[in-house]
Amino acid sequence: MKKERTSSWDATEHLETDEDMAAYLEAALEENDPALIAAALGDIARAKGMSQIAMQTGLGRESLYKALSPEGNPEFATILKVVNALGLQLRAASGKTKTIP
Repeated sequence: MKKERTSSWDATEHLETDEDMAAYLEAALEENDPALIAAALGDIARAKGMSQIAMQTGLGRESLYKALSPEGNPEFATILKVVNALGLQLRAASGKTKTIP
């Protein structure tokens, strides 16, 4: 019996462009899961450089790692600061589907 090898997947290795990062965050937002959204922001921040994001937001690097982890529970103000520092935008859209009469 041959043993299979696995390796851990790191999203930051696939977040190379601003478009990649925006699409990743958009996909997380569509899931309506706060922990997933925070973790996605953490992945994007790590891809851009957590030290740089910490400096731009005025928040501590280690506190950002903690807040933007799947177990974190960041304040909304923190989310907005990080989104702004990442050069991203949050947008609203109607969740209702249109029906044709």
